[in-house]
Amino acid sequence: MEEILLVEVSRRVATVTLNRPAVRNALNGALRRALPTAMESLDRDESVDVIILTGADPAFCAGVDLKELGGGSGGDEGEIRELIEGGNPFGPVSKPVIGAINGVAVTGGFELALNCDFLIASERASFADTHARVGIQPGWGLTVLLPQAVGVRRAREMSTTGNFVDARTAMEWGLVNRVVAHDDLLRTSGALAADIVSNDQAGVRRILRTYAEAAAITTAPARRLEAEVSVEWLRSGGGRPEEVERRRKAIIERGRMQVG
Repeated sequence: MEEILLVEVSRRVATVTLNRPAVRNALNGALRRALPTAMESLDRDESVDVIILTGADPAFCAGVDLKELGGGSGGDEGEIRELIEGGNPFGPVSKPVIGAINGVAVTGGFELALNCDFLIASERASFADTHARVGIQPGWGLTVLLPQAVGVRRAREMSTTGNFVDARTAMEWGLVNRVVAHDDLLRTSGALAADIVSNDQAGVRRILRTYAEAAAITTAPARRLEAEVSVEWLRSGGGRPEEVERRRKAIIERGRMQVG
């Protein structure tokens, strides 16, 4: 059986690859559990200074596995609530996390990208917030992190339309740091990781912690609010499995038309 999460460590840099390419690396229950476990292990690993997070081609991550959720096997409310209240898809990490976005990053996959420290995008990358199209609410910080990246008006546009934003537009908007040729994505991300490795690591981690602490002064209540809304939405009947499944099929077709 193929591993759903690949981890490779070289020269103090860990590359973590979501490995469900047949379903665009959708986050089923097993992958949602495996990712934070792997990230926590790497955060403790003294041989690792930087983590690169990417997906097996052709996608970065299509978000929570809607087929599983639509079939009613995506976890009970307690499990989903625990995941949402955890704050982000991979848990607290003290080391820099570079998102190497190799393809589409959609909904929960978009949130996964937003929780990285910064993003390098392949020319094939694209981004969409389709929570409203699915009929669910974000719970991993999108309503806080997306406005921080692109501004509140562009964030509102993405969330209310569900439209895809291509890599070049994402860079113009400040969502990603740079766009590179697809075949150069991991090489460029690795070179930036090597630059980070060459610094004093205690200093790097203290700076990242200071960024997080400063952001928490204003954003922690907003993230708690988002999590509460997401859980309450589920409890009140939002995101019913049969409706999620119906919308999932429509989103796939719409995405094909927009991304090409």
